[in-house]
Order: sequence, then structure tokens, then C-alpha cells
Amino acid sequence: MEPILKVDDLRVSFRVRGGEVQAVRGVTFEMAKGEALAIVGESGSGKSVTAQSVMRLIPTPPGTYKAGQIVFEGSDLLKKTEKQMESVRGRDIGMIFQDPMTSLNPTMTIGSQIVEVLTRHQKLSKDAASKKAIDMLRLVGIPNPEARVKQYPFEFSGGMRQRAMIAIALSCDPTLLIADEPTTALDVTIQAQILQVMKDMQEKLGTSIILITHDLGIVADMCDKVIVMYAGQVVERGNKFEIFKSPQHPYTQGLLKSLPRLDQRKDEPLIPIEGTPPDMASPPHGCAFAARCPYAMEVCLEQDPYMFTHSDTHESKCWLHAKPE
Repeated sequence: MEPILKVDDLRVSFRVRGGEVQAVRGVTFEMAKGEALAIVGESGSGKSVTAQSVMRLIPTPPGTYKAGQIVFEGSDLLKKTEKQMESVRGRDIGMIFQDPMTSLNPTMTIGSQIVEVLTRHQKLSKDAASKKAIDMLRLVGIPNPEARVKQYPFEFSGGMRQRAMIAIALSCDPTLLIADEPTTALDVTIQAQILQVMKDMQEKLGTSIILITHDLGIVADMCDKVIVMYAGQVVERGNKFEIFKSPQHPYTQGLLKSLPRLDQRKDEPLIPIEGTPPDMASPPHGCAFAARCPYAMEVCLEQDPYMFTHSDTHESKCWLHAKPE
């Protein structure tokens, strides 16, 4: 089956004073219709830039798409004009941004913001769009939507604003939904509710989902496949069972060890990943994780590793898996 989205050797850089920051360095992945894919990694790993690249939201300048393809439903988005992309965003690809308070327009009611999307992309009349706006708020679990639709973002709690963002993103029944840290700064109960709303949408509408997160804990129940990013590169990819039960890259292993567990003793400390990520204005020649890796070898400092295959669905970018010649 043809993948709905295929990203091939994507490279994105930003010109800054004194040089060029290589934010995304050769990212490759694909996903099928109805699939949920998690992209995980710590801050600065290139997750959000990858997501924004799929939406073609990287400001140019200072950003530059240096190389690669982003093929969505058979068409390379990097070759589309800005006007063509305006019809893709919102209609075919929806996005939930990290901070709903800065993403929602504070001068417009929630209903007006949903109506604006519907009248632009689905050519609905204002009355029909207003009715659908109420239905969308009801769908994402906002109580009393008939009244809430007339309220402004500041009148909503953080969790309700995030639900409103999901309602806007899903209002045109997009084929692909990108959720960039959708549960950041929300309490645990609201996090679970937001993730459940997204799961329900996936099951009811067959929506493909890309979930961007640094929290592996929310991935297990939500996603089918996982991509682990570090320093702008994909260092491991696999289905969620392979990533959680048999992580092959030392960075993935470190992320899992740093998570608290239910079976953990009170006196058992969490194990952090020592050190800091490399400077992406001057990335290392070898493995980007070598300076922080407990298993680093001489070759790691000199040569960037290849992707090594562990199964049909599981790969990792680490010299530890190179077979001796």
C-alpha cells in the first residue's frame, strides 16, 4: 500500500549570525493511512522543525530546505507554491501547536475561528459552519458547546483551549494530523483526556497522526510506530514494542532509563543522560551522541554510523551493531 506521507533525506538549516544551524540532517520516514507515528527526543533534537517542515511552515529566510522530499498523497510538498500550500494546510493536513494560548487568536471567539477554517476550506455557508463549529466542540468533549462557541480563548482553561485547537485542526476532516507536544504544561488528568480525544478521532475518522513529544511515557498507548531523533537525525525507528522492549541505540536506552517506573523502589534513583547535545552550528564528524555515550569507540568519533537493520521494521544508527569483517 502506498504510504500517505513519505519524508526522504530531509535537510533543514537556519542562517544565524556567525553561521548555519543544521536543525534537520537527513531525516527519512514514511507512514500509512490511519497510522499513528511518534517522533521522540529531547529539546533541540529537530522534532518540531521536522513537523513544521511537513506543513511548510519554516520561515525562509532564515530557514532553508537544503535537500530532500516530503511526498504527501503522491505530491512533493516542497515543490508546491505558497498559494498551493494554503489549500493543503487545514484541509488535508491539520496541526495542533504546542501552546494553544499563543496559537489561538485572542480577539476572536472560538466559534469564529472554527467558522473561518470551514468557510475557507469547505465553502460552507456561515450558518452551516456555525452549526458544525458547535458539533466539533461537542466532539472533542467541551461541555455546553452552544454557549462555549461564543466565548474567547481567555475564558477557556488550558485543557479546554487545547481541545479547541484539536477541534479547529479536525474541523475539515484532515487526512493527516500533526500534534506538536499537545500535552505540554497540562496536568496529568487533562493530558490523558487530550490523548483520548486524539485516539477517538483516529478510530472514528481514520486520521493519520504524527505525535511530536519528548515524553516516551505517552507514546506506548497512542502510537503504532516510533522514531527517535537526536541532533537532527533519526537514530532509531521501529514499532512501539521493539522500541520499548528491545531498544538498540544507547540514546533510546538512556531515554527509557531516565523514566520513572511503577515497579521502581523508592531508593532507586533515575539515571539521567549525562552531558549536553552538540552544537548544531558545528555538528561533530562522527556520531552525534558519541560524547555522551557510555559505549563510544574510536570509530564513533571519526565516522557517522549507518542505519543497521534489526528486523523488517526496526533499525538503529549505531556502530555497536556493525558486524566484524
